[in-house]
Amino acid sequence: MTQSSSENPKEISGEAKTEPAITPERQQAENFSVSQLACAYGGPVGSGTLRSTAEDFFVEEQLSFDLTGEGEHLFLFIEKRGENTADVADMLAKIADVRQMNVSYAGLKDRHAVTRQWFSISLPGKPDPDFSALPDNIRILDKKRNNRKLRRGALRGNRFELRIRELDADIDALVARLEAIKSGGFPNYFGEQRFGRGYGNLSRAIPVLARGKTRRKSEGMNLSAVRSMLFNLLLSKRVELGRWCSHPLVGDVMQLGGSSSLFVAESIDAELERRLNGAEINLTGCLCGKAARVMPVADAADFEQQALADYTFWINGLQRCKVDADRRSLRTTANDLQWEFQDHMLVVSFSLPKGSYATALIRELIR
Repeated sequence: MTQSSSENPKEISGEAKTEPAITPERQQAENFSVSQLACAYGGPVGSGTLRSTAEDFFVEEQLSFDLTGEGEHLFLFIEKRGENTADVADMLAKIADVRQMNVSYAGLKDRHAVTRQWFSISLPGKPDPDFSALPDNIRILDKKRNNRKLRRGALRGNRFELRIRELDADIDALVARLEAIKSGGFPNYFGEQRFGRGYGNLSRAIPVLARGKTRRKSEGMNLSAVRSMLFNLLLSKRVELGRWCSHPLVGDVMQLGGSSSLFVAESIDAELERRLNGAEINLTGCLCGKAARVMPVADAADFEQQALADYTFWINGLQRCKVDADRRSLRTTANDLQWEFQDHMLVVSFSLPKGSYATALIRELIR
């Protein structure tokens, strides 16, 4: 799978910069790539191009709550092309004449896409601003008042429509793969965009982890990238073993489907396997940090420790930075998955729960 993108070369002025020493952790950061993670269904069945244009990647947020229609927070449903979420938030703050902290959004959306997402602006005692100065690539589709601000992660999920052009694949095999994903889900990997351009968030996290604390807000994104790398590596090992959606280990932490509730499987029986196969429950993997609320035991604890044994610098650094540990489902499902073929192009649409990546599905189809 190829993705259209452009990168500006680094401009270096003045004296030559000294390259950082190639330590084991820096080597690990440079070697990591989402493309090298294990696929669940035997690898892609063809090739194609994603994001030839912004219109090829469409995503629309689905809020997890209803708006009240009154209150001091103005909610805006915005369609944007070729803009970062943070940049749009800055524009809204300037037009509304408020501080940046008074503009909120539920999640970051890609620049190289057509995205529809919600923003909220805190406007106590103020009328709705005039947003006519927004550029043509940013459109307000709806607006409504609410009594509370929009908080990060306050989504039910996202709806996607993707166009894969220059498709070169065995159509029968591709349809069979789509059917398998529709019934069995796919590995819940974090996508490449989680790691920044050229995976640079990982290298930038190294000095933060070494000193054991963040100094500015942006460094939190680097630590999130580290947790995502470790989770992806662990999930990849379980995919290789066929233990990402079934065949649990004794002591695995399970998550109830569509819920954040967790429990430890202290024994494995036919009923547990049935619930896994039916996606009533899902296996989870660690989001590394300190003081997890539920921890694996027995075989599962040993597996996670061995799988990440070479990454103690990263794990210890997250703990020193006081990042809270958590669990994440190893499997995710594409709801209402549909597809059609149009003249060397695959059009696929689906909805994903919040935190899941469309590109993790596409990598199971094409390269």
